[in-house]
Amino acid sequence: MRLLLLADTHVPVRARDLPARVWKEVDRADVVLHAGDWVDVALFDALSERAARLVACWGNNDGAELRGRMPETARVTLEEVRFTVVHETGASAGRDRRMSAAYPDTDVLVFGHSHIPWDTTTATGLRLLNPGSPTDRRRQPFCTYMTATVAGGALGEVVLHRL
Repeated sequence: MRLLLLADTHVPVRARDLPARVWKEVDRADVVLHAGDWVDVALFDALSERAARLVACWGNNDGAELRGRMPETARVTLEEVRFTVVHETGASAGRDRRMSAAYPDTDVLVFGHSHIPWDTTTATGLRLLNPGSPTDRRRQPFCTYMTATVAGGALGEVVLHRL
């Protein structure tokens, strides 16, 4: 199963649309996981229509309409791997410990907010993934997104892509 991980798209504030390369990844993915900060419902609608399956949450920049259409925390099990998708996880210092305590029944936590790509595994085995932003690099050298695979009850082939 092929996954596309997105966060902090901020369309149309930071970009008019997702980059064409990201839309191609949407078409290839079995599941798109989006960790919030959509900003406009039009992108949510477009991604919902085009993605084979969308698992998404809202972020701090998402208004009432978006918050009414998705949860603050989304959970899904894919090929026996338990995913949780949230927007904010707080400061990077202590994140591993805090998230392990907050999500003991999760294998992979996908998050956003910082626009800083992140890929670590905590002492408890929780994998933390932040795909960065495909439209707003902030202080990062590149805009980014992630792809991954899930098979046989395991997460594999996590790749950070630069735009």
